[in-house]
Amino acid sequence: MAAQRTLRVTLVTHYYPAHRGGVERVAGQLAERLAAAGVARIDWHASDCDPPPVAAGLTAVPAPACNALERAAGIPYPLWRPAALRRLVRACRESDVVHLHDCLYLQNVVAFLAARRARRPVLVTQHIGHVPYRNALLRGLQHAANRALGRLVLGGADQVVFESETVRRYFSGFVGFRRPAVRVQNGVDTQRFQPAPEKERYACRQRLGVPADKPVLLFLGRFVEKKGMPVLRELAQRLPQIHWLFAGWGPLDPASWRLPNATVVQSPATEELGALYQAADLLVLPSVGEGFPLSVQESMACGTPALVGADTAAGCPEASGVLLSERVGGATAERWAMRIQSLLDAPDALAGLRPRVAAFARKQWSWEECVARYSALLRACAE
Repeated sequence: MAAQRTLRVTLVTHYYPAHRGGVERVAGQLAERLAAAGVARIDWHASDCDPPPVAAGLTAVPAPACNALERAAGIPYPLWRPAALRRLVRACRESDVVHLHDCLYLQNVVAFLAARRARRPVLVTQHIGHVPYRNALLRGLQHAANRALGRLVLGGADQVVFESETVRRYFSGFVGFRRPAVRVQNGVDTQRFQPAPEKERYACRQRLGVPADKPVLLFLGRFVEKKGMPVLRELAQRLPQIHWLFAGWGPLDPASWRLPNATVVQSPATEELGALYQAADLLVLPSVGEGFPLSVQESMACGTPALVGADTAAGCPEASGVLLSERVGGATAERWAMRIQSLLDAPDALAGLRPRVAAFARKQWSWEECVARYSALLRACAE
């Protein structure tokens, strides 16, 4: 059999993995693994807010950008300079496939239009659905943008991939796809994220400065509204006997709450995440409008159960037997506090869930399977 040629792929994301968000970290793992497998040579265009990655087969093309929206309001929407957009248009014209992560970013729309004009195929991975912001203006703008740009970019792409069943259902309600959209679950690095023995878990707590004799609940992610920070603040106040570990960054910084039962780890590096998951008894994520967050997958790979919103849990139906969920909306903090208390009142049952969630993560979230699926999809687009 003749060897398959290596594709030239232009990859577009809003940030590079050093920004620490789940979307860009997933994009980075996927790109590095596709390049290492010889599937593609990848030119990766992303904002210059963070150091670019260095990997064989990957050429980073940092785009000068203004990131004021994220700094001021926690909205990760960098605006690229015209010169960066012109360079992106040229790259799209010379590609075998253009791969976009999400449809709402201006640079992704520009890349889509450039690829269509040059008759280059486009694959879009859509991570995020509808975010029900409290602010009516933001909520309305996002709804209108999803309708307009979702129909344009997702409806015009040669292939659309969703990581979450919830997000797939949302966009399928108003987008007509050129080919049937597919769901491909993100992989998890189970070499880095794996269970630790009890002795090591308590050593992690000691290094983090959290109590060894109290339940420890973890939130890991951006400190922004959609992640459920107002709910988490109320939960920490309602449950003072529990120690809360907040790891992340953003404008709604829990350090400003000055709670005696909370430890805040600012902007943890990727190398620190495993110890954070291993130290916790439970990951708590009352977020809305997400796909299926990488933090949930990584936590479960470390053996730490996760309690997430019902919509988030619906994004991965296969996990229903090992993923804990509760509805978000209407007296959320009261309802979640009762659920958390009931879980902690049965510590043996919660501890017994740890090997089950770890086994599920190892079996279900394989990077090898994820890369194989994307390899086939990219080649189908190129052909």
